Amino acid sequence: MSARRVGREARQRAIRDVLARQPISSQAQLVRELAARGIAATQATVSRDIAELELVKVARSGRHVYLSPEDLAASRPDDDAKLRRILGDIAVTVGRSGLILVLTGSPGAASVIAQAIDESSLHEQAGTVAGDNTLIVLFADEEKLERWQARFRALQGLSVPVAEQTERELHA
Repeated sequence: MSARRVGREARQRAIRDVLARQPISSQAQLVRELAARGIAATQATVSRDIAELELVKVARSGRHVYLSPEDLAASRPDDDAKLRRILGDIAVTVGRSGLILVLTGSPGAASVIAQAIDESSLHEQAGTVAGDNTLIVLFADEEKLERWQARFRALQGLSVPVAEQTERELHA
């Protein structure tokens, strides 16, 4: 089947359909899938379509794939299941230094926790860096750090506010 040029709207509909049916991890792969559907498109055109459709690349099952904003929003509750499960199995303590949170778990657990954080719906962080049993989570500002920390504590199943816990720890 030879590929034909189609208008922007038809091509973008086809892109949405492809993404709904299978995970796509690169622009080149998307160009090939469109060609298999009889739609000719260059990688530059697909790149513009990705920007216009506001598609984002996220980690899924060990690789990065494109998702629409709607699919991303719909998938977030499930994204936290892995992190919640890990936090249920590994005791993680959280310390703080400026705009950096220091998370400590059992030996060998830091990279597993960091990956689960990166794949979760926690997106306030600027990045995570893991060692053996310790990882750091970096933030651009105080507001993002506090929002992230509150959500992380909720995923841990902790409901005590951070300020109250810190006060208790100081007097313990």
